[in-house]
Amino acid sequence: MPKMKSKRALLKRIKRTGSGKLVRHSAYTSHLAPHKTHKQKRHLRKASLVSKSDYKRIKYLIQD
Repeated sequence: MPKMKSKRALLKRIKRTGSGKLVRHSAYTSHLAPHKTHKQKRHLRKASLVSKSDYKRIKYLIQD
């Protein structure tokens, strides 16, 4: 049986930290921005860690 391929689209969207955690960018930033507050947009600019509940699923998809 061949090896499973990792999902290339997902690999482009996440990065691994030095300690091995997964970092992702926030959603809701690309459009419809004028009705969002400055504070909301400022907080969305910052990257965040992948949650514990999603970590196992994402790790399977990137075959790491």
